[in-house]
Amino acid sequence: MTYMENTYICLAAPLLLAILGLKGGYRRGLIFLLSGMTACLMSAYITAYLADILMTDASTAAHSISPAVEEILKFLPIGFYILIFAPGKKTSISGIISVAVGFATFENVCFLTSYGTSDIVSLLIRGFGTGAMHVLCGMMVSVGLFFLWERTWVRMLGTFAVICFAVTFHAIFNVMVGEGGISLWIGSAVPLTVILIYTLYTRINYINIWEE
Repeated sequence: MTYMENTYICLAAPLLLAILGLKGGYRRGLIFLLSGMTACLMSAYITAYLADILMTDASTAAHSISPAVEEILKFLPIGFYILIFAPGKKTSISGIISVAVGFATFENVCFLTSYGTSDIVSLLIRGFGTGAMHVLCGMMVSVGLFFLWERTWVRMLGTFAVICFAVTFHAIFNVMVGEGGISLWIGSAVPLTVILIYTLYTRINYINIWEE
């Protein structure tokens, strides 16, 4: 049995201490990272609760419930931050990706505690497949904010649409990875490939989403 909350406490404690000692952007970055880990923990509980209410098995929950719950909870911290503090575009975009990284990191740690570290292939798939998928979904939302930032009402509707797209991509990824075989390898390779292509494209065309 995996006690996710115990793992969370172990990882969150040094981050909390660092947050108390740091200031400015460093503190904000760690807060976003911790928010992502918290979102991961909460999504596990909420997904299990909804699966129990809807009487679905683990496979169905992973395909239909988990993607929506996880993507919504990943956006809630930065959504709250944008509404309350009205930050600039650069801070908001970096915050979304930081939350996604925190989410993926905590999920990978829970995977390690559940299945061990003996199978290097599974760990590579987990790190560069599932981990990259969470980061890519965060990048999707951040790119949506980048192009829709100037008009508030368009930003709100567009961000909702981008989150729905991220949920759909997440669900397709879970279906492909859950099938095993060649589907597993293709599904795991897609997020990393897209991130690499996007990074190369933005560098070649000098596109900077970090400018205010």
